[in-house]
Amino acid sequence: MSELKTSRVPPALQQLLKYDAYVTNEFLTWINKLIVVDTLTTYCKALEISCHGIPWFAFWIAFTWLFNNPSLVQLQVNILLGLFIDIIMVAVAKAYFRRKRPPRNIYDDPIANISMDVFSFPSGHASRSVFVAYFFTWLWPVHFTLIPLFIVWSIAVCLSRILMNRHYIMDILGGVLLGILNGLLIDFLWVQDSTARWLLNIVSDDKLDGGEYHV
Repeated sequence: MSELKTSRVPPALQQLLKYDAYVTNEFLTWINKLIVVDTLTTYCKALEISCHGIPWFAFWIAFTWLFNNPSLVQLQVNILLGLFIDIIMVAVAKAYFRRKRPPRNIYDDPIANISMDVFSFPSGHASRSVFVAYFFTWLWPVHFTLIPLFIVWSIAVCLSRILMNRHYIMDILGGVLLGILNGLLIDFLWVQDSTARWLLNIVSDDKLDGGEYHV
């Protein structure tokens, strides 16, 4: 396969990549026997946008800037930190492995096809969706009725990447693993409330109540 020519995966794993491509193709063939995948394109596009890195960063930066609420600072800072780490981990992994996307990619995303995102392993959407689900399940638990929605959304995002031929199954599994590792890392590096307020005070002219430099 052409993807193997530019891949930096050790030769011993190249056979595994071939098997991964075969299993992914067989999975898509099986799914097409159950339902016409093309009919799901609109839903898959919506899922892609719902987990795209640019909208997520734009939303949380705007949310942090507009809602200068001391009770939300810890949430805002930690999830932005997690999103930033997610981008770095995925970019480094893609730059190293350089695995090309499946040849039958049925949806060309002009925003995604920039720089390292032309590569397939690991899936950034998978890692981001798993991290977000992990964050709002374990690190900053939402109401218990909302937790299943985050989990179902994350699973749907991961499956949609395969259905759209954006990724192979192994790419998704790699993204899931990175998402979990990112969640564990943020748990370990968790920015406490006082530090989070201090960080926002540095970048904002509006001083937060309770911050060290509040006036």
